[in-house]
Amino acid sequence: MESLDEVIDAMIADRVIHRHRRVWLLVIALLIAAILVILATGGWKEKKGRTVPTLDAPATVTAGRFEYTFTKAEIVRKPKTEYSKAEASLKVYFTAKNIDSEEQKSDSITGELLRLVPGGGADLVESNGDSCKGDNLNWVLVYGLPPEDCSTKFDVGPNFNADVVEIGVLQEHYEGDNSALGADPKPYWHNEDPAAVVRLKPTVVIDDGKAK
Repeated sequence: MESLDEVIDAMIADRVIHRHRRVWLLVIALLIAAILVILATGGWKEKKGRTVPTLDAPATVTAGRFEYTFTKAEIVRKPKTEYSKAEASLKVYFTAKNIDSEEQKSDSITGELLRLVPGGGADLVESNGDSCKGDNLNWVLVYGLPPEDCSTKFDVGPNFNADVVEIGVLQEHYEGDNSALGADPKPYWHNEDPAAVVRLKPTVVIDDGKAK
């Protein structure tokens, strides 16, 4: 037969379990609500319900630890040859400046921070990151220096064509994780979310592989 202390301990344990269960159920409910809101607004895939500004190039966007000025875009076509299939890519030009006043560290622009917004409900397309100083990929931008001339590329289909393209710019936030869940509260750059969409009118460039 259980003693009174054992019964009390069991009751306390049961209450703790139910309390934590209620907390987790609340967290799950909030996550589901957030997902439903995102689905309802359409994020930035559709103009209707878009919650970030849409700018026409040339346009300057301050997003997290970087500042961009978008200038032009090109649809670069590589014709079919005897040895290769036809290819195309979208190349977007911009200047970029490191404005990380929090950590004052040098870093490059990752592909997930610049994305092509195809529209029509299609998935966003990540870029290949920044290319600066003569197409040097993943160029490190030094804090405090003037803006660098850069570009980024997006893989598109060989028949891709558009009068206007939209580029989604994501911003990181300098903040810590939720210490209530046992995470490290020390702030760092993460938690990317949309900052703006920039519209550009691309020109078509033929890359036949010949030296210019």
